[in-house]
Order: sequence, then C-alpha cells, then structure tokens
Amino acid sequence: MKPLVLTVAGSDSGGGAGIQADLKTMLVLGVHGMSVVTAVTAQNSLGVQGAWQLPAEAVRAQYRSVVDDIGVQAVKTGMLASAELVETVAALIGGTDVPTVVDPVGISKHGDSLLAASALDAVRTKLLPVATVATPNLDEVAQLTGVRVDSEEQLREAAAAVLSYGPRWVLIKGGHLPGDAVDLLTDGTEEHWLRAPRYDNRHTHGTGCTLASAIASQLAKGQSVPEAVAVAKDYVTGAIAAGFALGGGIGPVDHGWALRREAF
Repeated sequence: MKPLVLTVAGSDSGGGAGIQADLKTMLVLGVHGMSVVTAVTAQNSLGVQGAWQLPAEAVRAQYRSVVDDIGVQAVKTGMLASAELVETVAALIGGTDVPTVVDPVGISKHGDSLLAASALDAVRTKLLPVATVATPNLDEVAQLTGVRVDSEEQLREAAAAVLSYGPRWVLIKGGHLPGDAVDLLTDGTEEHWLRAPRYDNRHTHGTGCTLASAIASQLAKGQSVPEAVAVAKDYVTGAIAAGFALGGGIGPVDHGWALRREAF
C-alpha cells in the first residue's frame, strides 16, 4: 500500500500552489495524497483576487473523515487563514501521532496576506509546538519572530527564534538571499546546510507548498527528517529550474519535471 499523506491547506484556483501543488507533488513522489480544504482563493499568475475561509466545523469534519477511516502517515499544513482555523488544525494534529510539516503560510508570492494578523499568536503557541518540521521563509520568520535576515550568517539566529516556539526541527529557507539558494535545517543541536544553484527563472509560484509537501511525502515513506529534507530540496530545485510561464504574471514551478526522468 502506498504511504498516505494529508495536506491541510487552501485551494489555489490557478493550480500552482496550495492544495493543487501539494497533490501534484505527492503524486510524483509516489504517495497517496489526501486533502482538507481550509480556504478557497480566487488566484492567478497576477495575485490573489479573493479568499474565503471554510468554517472550522467543515475543516474538522474533513480531517476526521479521512484520518478515522483511511489513516495517514504524515500531515502537511499550509494556508490556515484565521486564529480559529489554526487552533482547530493544531488540536487535530496534536491528536494524530504522525510526522507533521508546518508551512506557516503568511504571505503569497505576490505579497498578498494569507494569514490574519490575529492568527500569528495561535501559530506561535498552538501550531508550531506540534510540528515535526516547520518551513518558514524569511518573510514568515520576520512575521513570526521579528528576526530579519539579510545574510547567510543570520540564518542560525532565525532558526533559534523559531525553535523557541517548540517545533522539533526548523528549515529556514534562504531563497530570498543573494547567491546560491541556501537553507538551514536544524533541531538546535544538529545543523544541515542545504545548497542549490539559483536559476534565473521568475516562475517560482508554489515553491514553499511544493517543498513542504515533498518533505511530508518522504517522511511518510519512513525517512529521517534530514533525509526527507535533502530529497525534497533536490525535487523542488528541479521544479524551479523547469518553472514555466502561465498567464500574465509569475508562473508555477513544474511539479511533473521528475516524471520526465528517473523517479525519486
């Protein structure tokens, strides 16, 4: 039986990020993807034109429906929008004994806010403590901790600030820094620096969702956190390199690039 992975996230009508990116990633990486939709967005290559969150009751019902019958080997969270949804999902995850990847989605690729300011405290105190791995980018680190990173040397400070909220591991994504795309994975004791070449390709919509889903997929297969993150980094680097134009703005990464060569 294939490993089972559940994404708890928002829908991206343009297909590049959110639930759609998560399920594509899971398919390519050989796991069975399942979904709990937390919000619906009207979204395209130019930005987010509207967002509507689902009631907490609907989110809870979807989660219980999947987990109680089918089961799950890993969970990934994305856009949770409000404090109520953050607290609802954190409680559900806390009662499910499987690895969880928390992508603390706060701002879209286009700069649109996807998380209410009032929800930040719930992310810090409820969601991050139940995360196996948290995967914030530098804007989300600043949003959550106040730490602003301008250089590779400051990634350690950012990691320590996020770890103080309780996740077992944190992956600080340094993709917004100049030079190679460098990320720091640490549990406060071990450090793993992951480097990849930076591709001159602006079509990178969905990068964060894709990376977090790839990590969850590998954890569901039984890999350790460092192993899972290394495979996920390779996968998303290839997806960025193959990113393609779509519409009039920023296109998505290509989730299917690996199907055109060897499987992961």
